[in-house]
Amino acid sequence: MAALSRELGIDLGTFNTQIAEGNQILVQEPTIVAIVTDELKLVEYGTTALGMLGRVPESIEVVRPLRNGVIAEYELTEKFLNILVRKVTGPTLFFRPRLLITVPYGVTSIERRAVLEAGLGAGGREVNLISQPLAAAIGIDLP
Repeated sequence: MAALSRELGIDLGTFNTQIAEGNQILVQEPTIVAIVTDELKLVEYGTTALGMLGRVPESIEVVRPLRNGVIAEYELTEKFLNILVRKVTGPTLFFRPRLLITVPYGVTSIERRAVLEAGLGAGGREVNLISQPLAAAIGIDLP
């Protein structure tokens, strides 16, 4: 069963989110969502939501769910991640992917737990966290 599951690396950043598999970047979107304020219903995300910034009626709000590398709006972050993971894996999540998500250096255990829970809520079978400096060192093949 592990051979059928995908392994995805997610760089969940304040301004951009990237999803990679192996050495290939599959998705690169701005970390921004547009929501209907009364219902907290997600309307648009990524590049489309960025284009809506400052051009929407009062009933729609454009929000960045992460601030300073940390989750500020948990539900919106989970919905955003869920959309991006489904965009990569397809509509069926029978074999849910394993996720490796980066977190900034020096975040608290509560903030790490929020990222972990958001990854699980987004459809990850197993979620591991790695600090961004360590991920960068691995990315450039440092010993």
